[in-house]
Amino acid sequence: MVIRKAELSDVVGVTTKKLPHTGVPEIAFAGRSNVGKSSLINALLQRKALARTSSTPGKTQTMNFYTVNDSMCMVDLPGYGYAHVKTEFRRSWGPMIERYLRSSEDLRAVFLLIDIRRVPNEDDSLMYEWIVNAGFTPVIIVTKADKVKKSQTKKAVLDIKNALRVTGDTDIFLFSALNKSGRDEIMKKIDYIIDDKGGDNDKD
Repeated sequence: MVIRKAELSDVVGVTTKKLPHTGVPEIAFAGRSNVGKSSLINALLQRKALARTSSTPGKTQTMNFYTVNDSMCMVDLPGYGYAHVKTEFRRSWGPMIERYLRSSEDLRAVFLLIDIRRVPNEDDSLMYEWIVNAGFTPVIIVTKADKVKKSQTKKAVLDIKNALRVTGDTDIFLFSALNKSGRDEIMKKIDYIIDDKGGDNDKD
């Protein structure tokens, strides 16, 4: 996919009653606070600061919809798991995200981001289960791949797979925002999904 146009098209907060109907295939990105969702989206869209990044975990508290080429949409879901906002996430953001996963007519796939330096915790497992229960096979993106030695990468990925109990058909990609490694492979997967060849939306 050649990125010709990308823009923030919708922002959804916990008080928003109606989710936007974009009418185009949507790819959602979920993950723990500070896992690198915004950095990934900027890299995928080849923009420096379209998706706002922050050094403060838990800063993003909305669902942000980015329309791409007027033909698809990338959705940045609120980060979870930061201690100061954990309770609020489960009370407000959690139901909002779960409602989106279950009711969106346009959602085609959900990418779950996991920091390569951290073994998935209870929140990561809960999000993984939400994605599966909503009828999708999660695509795992292991972020910050440059933060560990190459000799440690295989074990780190195996630990992530075991912690989440992923199935054998789950795609896993390594990504580094520093050198953009993995970007092309992830974009190929997105192309495959939005071409209706690899979508895992089994909802009626």
